[in-house]
Amino acid sequence: MSQSPILIVEDDPRVSDFLQRGLRAEGYGVQLARTGTEGLELARTGEHGLLILDVMLPGMTGLDLCQSLRAEGLQVPVLMLTALSTIEDKVNGLKLGADDYLTKPFAFEELLARIEALLRRGREQRPKATALQVADLVLDLERMQASRAGKPIALTAKELAFLELLMSAPGRLCSRERILSNVWGVHEDPLTNVVDVYVRRLRAKIDDGHPVALLKTVRGLGYRLDDSMA
Repeated sequence: MSQSPILIVEDDPRVSDFLQRGLRAEGYGVQLARTGTEGLELARTGEHGLLILDVMLPGMTGLDLCQSLRAEGLQVPVLMLTALSTIEDKVNGLKLGADDYLTKPFAFEELLARIEALLRRGREQRPKATALQVADLVLDLERMQASRAGKPIALTAKELAFLELLMSAPGRLCSRERILSNVWGVHEDPLTNVVDVYVRRLRAKIDDGHPVALLKTVRGLGYRLDDSMA
């Protein structure tokens, strides 16, 4: 099952288009609502991993939307976007149930960092999985041992870290930059070909000899792990 999509509730077409294109390029699923009322109905489905709410919305404000969701018991992480930057505005939003605030204009990298932090916090609050599985590929997180079709696969520490990143959200596109940052650290040279080298190694170990290749290349964008035939 792939990572739950992010719901953006934003009525400014320039901002919503910027957010959709940027987040999809980073491998996130995205759904858009242009009014507070529409956003509330979509959020009530409980299908989203994170909500990004503009404060000023037609229909109902982002603050009212957030307050309504919390009153109904929905605990999905909420990131508020606002042109209002006073401490009082932010405190009011946090009191109504928002988890974080970002003031417009903002750098996209900062938005990504806030999203990652909120999603990570949500994962830490859930019971930790003891194993990850995609099709017949299994990664035992306690022993850090991989197997496919019941046969153990010998992997190095970096190969295990790479595989865990891909298996943590099956179907999600991981850019080269995301892989470098998560597996090798933020100071790794972005022009290095180390990702390509490790992709070849992983393919040889987890896919060779099996009818379905799980590790997919999305040309020019990155890699994903799933059992689709595409």
